[in-house]
Amino acid sequence: MPSIYLIRHGKASPEARDYDELSPTGHEQARLLGAELARRGLRPAAVLSGSLRRQRQTARTALAEAGIDAAPVVDERWNEYGHLELLARSPAAAGTLQERLDAGLSAWIGAGGAGPGSWEGFRGGVLAALEETAAGLGRGESALVFTSAGVVATVAAALLRAPEHGFLELNRIVVNGSLTKVVHGRGGTRLLSFNDHAHLERDGEALTTFR
Repeated sequence: MPSIYLIRHGKASPEARDYDELSPTGHEQARLLGAELARRGLRPAAVLSGSLRRQRQTARTALAEAGIDAAPVVDERWNEYGHLELLARSPAAAGTLQERLDAGLSAWIGAGGAGPGSWEGFRGGVLAALEETAAGLGRGESALVFTSAGVVATVAAALLRAPEHGFLELNRIVVNGSLTKVVHGRGGTRLLSFNDHAHLERDGEALTTFR
């Protein structure tokens, strides 16, 4: 069956002036990710990425390490939701960073609407991009998609038919540099594995990050 690997970008730089830049940890996660792709012998028929710098940097490092000579096709539907905007709506006194983000996401989802910037607009774009990617693959072919946690959680929650709180739970635990595998066949598109990050654990837990 055709396979799609959804890859979360490496750790960004939340303490820096420009968040959308891989940190040193993020570059190492991307390198180890590339080594894992090489170990699996993946030779993808398609390589895609969102337009965010951290996604494209992860793709560049991982593909080079894996020896995959491909330039990712950029599709903004693989971009993350605007998490900084959601956090800005919730005051720092409202709780931890994760609690504030969860509150912002819940409010965003509950606001309704289907236009640009809405939850349904984001979710619909992600699932349409997934469907188009799957439809473009032949028998036994694979695609690599360099994206973000919110996209990975959205796909996983949709394929598992999980409710809103299921999406929030999945979104919290997507590891930087992890692999989520989706397969497509006669029975439709299905989640085969989620958040695989064993390639980051061989030297301990220092490279298991969530932000």
